[in-house]
Amino acid sequence: MKQNFPLKNVQQEKRIFRNRVLVSVGIVTFFLLLLISRYAYLQIFSFDEFATASDKNRIRLQPLAPARGYIYDRNGVLLADNYPVFSATLSRADIDDMNDTIERLTPILELTQEDIDRFKSRIKVSRKTERVVIKLNLNETDIARFSEVKFQFPGVNIETQMTRYYPHGELFAHVIGYVGRINDKELKSIDKDAYAGTNLIGKIGVEKYYEDLLHGLPGNESIEADAHGNVLRHLGRKDPIRGNDLFLSLDYGLQTVASEQLAGRRGAIVALDPNTGEILALVSSPSFNPNLFVTGISTKDYSELRDNLDQPLYNRAVQGTYPPGSTIKPMFGLGGIHYGLIDWQTAIQDHGYFTLPGDSHRFRDHKKTGHGVVNMHTAQVVSCDTFFYVLSYRMGIEKMNEWMRQFGFGEKTGIDLPSESSGLYPSPEWKLRTRNSKWLRGETISVSIGQGAFTATPLQLAMATAITSNKGAHITPHVLRESKGAKEHKVHNATDGIIPFNGKPEDWIKMREAMVDVINTGTGRGIRTPFYDIAGKTGTAQVKSIAQGKKYNEALLTERQLDHGLFVGFAPAENPQIAVAVVWENGRHGGSAAQLAKPLFDYWILSRKKNPIKPAATQMSGGLMTAGIKPSELPSGNNNTNTSASNANVNMPTATTLPEPNNRPTNSQAASQVESEE
Repeated sequence: MKQNFPLKNVQQEKRIFRNRVLVSVGIVTFFLLLLISRYAYLQIFSFDEFATASDKNRIRLQPLAPARGYIYDRNGVLLADNYPVFSATLSRADIDDMNDTIERLTPILELTQEDIDRFKSRIKVSRKTERVVIKLNLNETDIARFSEVKFQFPGVNIETQMTRYYPHGELFAHVIGYVGRINDKELKSIDKDAYAGTNLIGKIGVEKYYEDLLHGLPGNESIEADAHGNVLRHLGRKDPIRGNDLFLSLDYGLQTVASEQLAGRRGAIVALDPNTGEILALVSSPSFNPNLFVTGISTKDYSELRDNLDQPLYNRAVQGTYPPGSTIKPMFGLGGIHYGLIDWQTAIQDHGYFTLPGDSHRFRDHKKTGHGVVNMHTAQVVSCDTFFYVLSYRMGIEKMNEWMRQFGFGEKTGIDLPSESSGLYPSPEWKLRTRNSKWLRGETISVSIGQGAFTATPLQLAMATAITSNKGAHITPHVLRESKGAKEHKVHNATDGIIPFNGKPEDWIKMREAMVDVINTGTGRGIRTPFYDIAGKTGTAQVKSIAQGKKYNEALLTERQLDHGLFVGFAPAENPQIAVAVVWENGRHGGSAAQLAKPLFDYWILSRKKNPIKPAATQMSGGLMTAGIKPSELPSGNNNTNTSASNANVNMPTATTLPEPNNRPTNSQAASQVESEE
């Protein structure tokens, strides 16, 4: 039977179509609303967050290193300058393969392994966008080679940075010190934000001690950069704050005179103002050129300095310790008066030696036949050892130690320079602790004349001499006179205490008179002058021991086995303006050292104001202002710079010659008057 099927159900198809359209519209509407809501979230509610993230892809915050403060002497002579150099810099944000970039860059910029290692250490702790120096102080050849292939090195730039320059080379090297590249050890201890963009830090001397004042505060700059790290726009800037300018108490003229006296000799000279403690001159010889260290000293240059038998890197004035010899006799004699053991009338019979009770060993005087009857005044003038042997036997090592430490022996002076040595004033406790043995009576005798285990620095000798000239007023040596800049720093330019003294005020004056007679008629008479009175004391420090009963024979000794010559003094004696300590290694005797001190007294008292020594050019403001140095003569090249005063066209004038009156001994006459024992 045939069946009939409807061909089309229009109503049902319409219903199905309508339902499908509604579902489709619903799905589309849902996703459209979802997309709109997401856009709203990103564009409205999270705009600041994502705008910042977007800007980071093109806007960077670059650190701006502060300019280092300048260093001047007390008269405004520029001692440490800044000048611009070209440097190659890289940042991690701009370079995909750092090792490949460095490898290709090495032959172009002639990078050393030391350059590469230093860069890798620094970039590990830097911000991703911070530009780190891989080579400082590029020369013209380096820049020309790189410019030809710059397109091959996106992210590598040549920038201008400031570095340090010392216009007077060796003259102030030990006291001012130098800056150098920040090493791995320093990276662990410094504030990385404060040193962002900075490659140099103070290493020794004033540069290190006052690093916080000299460094300043960094700033920053917002820049827009392209994908290769090239700067497109400067968007904003916070200027860095320059470091403080330091005015030191050093005097260029006096420093020059002191340096000339030690030229070709090993030793140290320290001169200070006994009224304030200001260091007027501080010289250690031989010296070195600090400019070699600023951008990285070559291995060859450093080896020559390190292996030099004369140790030019060693600051003898602050770190060198020497037996002080007879230079401590004025201070020691005042100790006998303080404890009531002697007075100015106390006298002994000097037969040329002293023996301890119950001991046959003879402690000999430098004069074999002795000085006869000797009191305190005469003992200072002729430097009678026997008198002080007797005094030390009466005083004992404990009281000696207690008294002499008040003058600064065996203690650091507190000078504002790093790495100061304390010297040694020995005691029974010290010997038991360090050598596990008991103190011997004979050791006390040796210490009384500045020998044995007793050692002092030239700085300590100058400080003790200043205290003696001040009638016991204590001073703390310092090289900073004034600091000018954003960071406040006060300097104490005055005495800071009085040594307790049981004697009379006249005792200090009598000791001064005895020291004046040392110069007028005693062991230092070779430097007497009619223009003013010098109070001083010569000394000799034995280098090679001489066996009991043997005679000192200079002819049998090598040059480095000869005795050290020492001298301390102040002038004018009645109103001291300057105190000086001289140590001349292997200078044979104190009279020779006194000869080195005389030009310092003459310059400071007679010539400084009338005819001061100045560099070729003296300016008070910063920038390339050096002593006759032209910008073209500033150091360049790869670690082989030699810019000492001698080869940088700096005039280093000699000390002003004083008039020679008829009754004033010439140098040759003065030398013949110096007695060999002191």
